[in-house]
Amino acid sequence: MKADVTTLAAKKAGSVDLADSIFGQVPRRDILHRMVIYQLARRRAGTARVRGRSEVTGTNAKTFNQKGTGRARRGNNKTSQLRGGGQAFGPRPRDHSINLPKKVRALALRHALSAKAKAKELIVLDKATLKSPKTGALKASLDKLGIVSALIVDGDNVEENFGRAARNIANIDVLPVRGINVYDILRREKLVLTTAALEALEARFK
Repeated sequence: MKADVTTLAAKKAGSVDLADSIFGQVPRRDILHRMVIYQLARRRAGTARVRGRSEVTGTNAKTFNQKGTGRARRGNNKTSQLRGGGQAFGPRPRDHSINLPKKVRALALRHALSAKAKAKELIVLDKATLKSPKTGALKASLDKLGIVSALIVDGDNVEENFGRAARNIANIDVLPVRGINVYDILRREKLVLTTAALEALEARFK
């Protein structure tokens, strides 16, 4: 599979071969869904916590007599039915992460890349560099390429000027190739890979 290489100035800079083992898969929605659930579950802090009946400050004395008042039978004021009482079965700190085999995670990434290539939402950029960190200049370049919402993936490191210019543009994410992931690929309309990122991905899945 061949893809045109373009520059930030929207000029053609040759072409590149895309490996079928990475970009030629038939995307499976179930695998992509499992991977997105896996990622979002790992992001959850799991720190939500409420106080139970035994942790609420208050007296343990019985509020009123058991019989003879005509009112409900009740103990102290720390019950969950009363305002200020402890919450019953409330959240406790816990780990929300789930397990997903390493091979399934790798397959999900290949399917996400293939989905973008199949939908013609993949753009190959020769390099992601700027002479100065000017957001306006980068925005103008992205407009020429027809990019409104995109994940831009560079090589081992994101060039400083490019990263600083891109962080002020809405719906534009920039990551080094080691940070590429299924959720960020799918949440943006376009996927922009530099030639350095392509080489790194091919070496990763070789």
